[in-house]
Amino acid sequence: MPGFELLYQAAALCLTYPGDDFRARLPLLREAAPQLREFTDHATVTPPGELAAHYLQVFESTEGNSLYLSHWRRISQEHFQELYSSHGLELTGGELPDFLPAVLELAARTGDTEVLTEHRVELERLGSRLSDCGTPYASVVDAVSATLPPTPG
Repeated sequence: MPGFELLYQAAALCLTYPGDDFRARLPLLREAAPQLREFTDHATVTPPGELAAHYLQVFESTEGNSLYLSHWRRISQEHFQELYSSHGLELTGGELPDFLPAVLELAARTGDTEVLTEHRVELERLGSRLSDCGTPYASVVDAVSATLPPTPG
């Protein structure tokens, strides 16, 4: 799906822990990916400590809101690692290769959306769970899902 590389990169940044440099990136993320404005506008007005606590609450304390794709469907880490290797990329930073922000960054850098398409149902389920929690992170996952082809009926 050409043309969504900026969205995928911006979504990857929005779905990582909002560390010290996150706030400085918000204006760029807002302009680069208008589909994420609901989230970026929220993040802009939310105090950094509150945003960080909310991230931990949503993704690390709430059962079932996992950003690890193998949580949703049992696929080996080796499968994901082979995907990076097939594009000549090496995952750095200590995250597992099925971490959604890492997969989004891979799609942004290579244009390969196959793994996102394979996990469309799981992404939609995650988006629905996040919506049920009332978190603006839902809009980020929904924006990514909206770029993928429909699930065969």
